Amino acid sequence: MITKLENFLPALRSLCIFRDILSDPAVEVLSKYLEFESDEQKAVDLYCEFASVLYRSGCVDFSKYVSELLRCCDNPVVRLIGEGKEVPPVMRASAEYELKVLEDLASLTPKKLREGLHYLGKLPEWEVSKTDLAAEFSAQTSNITKCGYGIYAKYRAFYFDGRILPIASPDPIRLCELVGYRREKELILDNTRALIEGKPAANVLLTGDAGTGKSSTVKAVVNELCGEGLRILELKKEQLRLLPEILGELNRNPLKFIIFIDDLSFTRNDDNFSALKAMLEGSVSAKARNVVIYATGNRRHLIKETFSERDADEVHRNDAMQEIVSLSERFGLHITFSRPDKATYLEIVHRLCDGAKLSYNPEKLDAAAEKFALQKSIRSARAARQFVDGLISGAKEEII
Repeated sequence: MITKLENFLPALRSLCIFRDILSDPAVEVLSKYLEFESDEQKAVDLYCEFASVLYRSGCVDFSKYVSELLRCCDNPVVRLIGEGKEVPPVMRASAEYELKVLEDLASLTPKKLREGLHYLGKLPEWEVSKTDLAAEFSAQTSNITKCGYGIYAKYRAFYFDGRILPIASPDPIRLCELVGYRREKELILDNTRALIEGKPAANVLLTGDAGTGKSSTVKAVVNELCGEGLRILELKKEQLRLLPEILGELNRNPLKFIIFIDDLSFTRNDDNFSALKAMLEGSVSAKARNVVIYATGNRRHLIKETFSERDADEVHRNDAMQEIVSLSERFGLHITFSRPDKATYLEIVHRLCDGAKLSYNPEKLDAAAEKFALQKSIRSARAARQFVDGLISGAKEEII
């Protein structure tokens, strides 16, 4: 156990397995504070900066702050465990020692940190609580297929911009909020659970009219099952050529991933067509054991068909048609979302109003909702949401 303040900095600098923690903003400032011996004013500034970083994080308990750093730390031990490999004894011993160092760090009180200061003014405080980081780390690694590590332990949704990055505020939609499409939702849920359980899972193509809830259903399934080790990575169509690189990274991860491509369509000579086709065929360069592709589109065959292709001679026309249908046929599961009928559309409106705790006259609400749908020339879940959003904002107060 570290008892003297001057011993904390050498101990922190000795971190190897958990070295990424040293780059955390609060730990960085704390390390700078521990370096100063004679500059009293500079030390006071750093002390207050450390407390400020802690406060801005939304966590005033430094023990819990360090615990969260550990949970989200990407390090050699969790990577080996995540890949199902044995951790060498020397690495395991290092991890055990460093966990004790971090335990001492997490117990660092304001009083302890102020030991060398002679400043008489008021300085900020923070809380510490009892922790057992070794036990927490053991629990995480023993359940790593559900907990994950690094950014995947903290976030459930991601996008790609040269590297995989987290989406801090993903769509919170839940399955219970989606009215209708019971069979469609069950098919997607069953397929996704198969992925989580390590069973054969299909790549899924969701097609149908705009605004029928295709994208929302996929996101709701992720929100439902993220606690079981499911994550989602949203890709743009033009990023499909990077699939082998992305899959190479995800394949080493212990979690399960849905690669989600929204509103997918191709022109005949699109280079990304071949990249997606290779993934769906399960080629050596594109296959991943823990990844499926869920794509949405308004076209059944995903490729824009031109009149010139239809008017071509019989041989070339057949070749063109085969190429057009070849991609969609490689999805193991194809689910169609049709427009809701009037009764279902109004049920969605009522459910959304009830969820928003709006009081309303049912007859006036139905009439206004139907009028809104006619103006938009479509009944859909999206139209229902837009209509209710207008009610919430007060645009149609006369019916509530």
